[in-house]
Amino acid sequence: MDISIIKARDLSEAWFLCIRKVIAEGQEYKIERGSYAGQKRKELDYVVVKIQHPRTMPLVPDVPQGVPAPSSMEYVESYLPYLMASHKGKDEQYTYGEFLENQIAKVIKIYKKDGHNTNQACMMVGNKNSIYLSDPPCLRMIDTRIQDRKLHFIVYFRSWDLWAGFPSNLAAIQLLKEYMAGEIGVNDGEIIASSKGLHIYEYAWELAKQTVKF
Repeated sequence: MDISIIKARDLSEAWFLCIRKVIAEGQEYKIERGSYAGQKRKELDYVVVKIQHPRTMPLVPDVPQGVPAPSSMEYVESYLPYLMASHKGKDEQYTYGEFLENQIAKVIKIYKKDGHNTNQACMMVGNKNSIYLSDPPCLRMIDTRIQDRKLHFIVYFRSWDLWAGFPSNLAAIQLLKEYMAGEIGVNDGEIIASSKGLHIYEYAWELAKQTVKF
């Protein structure tokens, strides 16, 4: 498996760089199980994306004229409770907040009570029953580190829709990080995100090419 390493200034640049990388180097294959089964996607084997200043605005990318925006801040703000709160709708198999809500409070408490030099403040998504869901959680981990009085997030997605998921996911995760940093009393830091399934579905290939003038 090839490992792709992408370094970006901010969330918007990270998305554009990843789009270019997947279009140019992604493996094309037919999906046999999961979202859009029977269709194709282009996917990187394994990717690590280091975002140095994820707080830089805008948190969602500005796309060229004529290309539909993959996300908006209005959507991100509506998505944030899904990430942070445990309430689950009638037709939802899970929410990330179902797993994260109590862990968020615990991580804040750990850092405030016991200090910053620990490797134990890692928040997990999913449990032993998640494998039985028809669509298990894509986000599986938000690990944390405080270094130089900055809160950094290390994030892992088992599968990650680059076109529509990446912008909203990371913008909401960034807002979560800013909230936690404020509660702990430290500054905002970097995001390092990784996935063995960063992909673009076939329906978005031409949109992606237009976006990066490929």
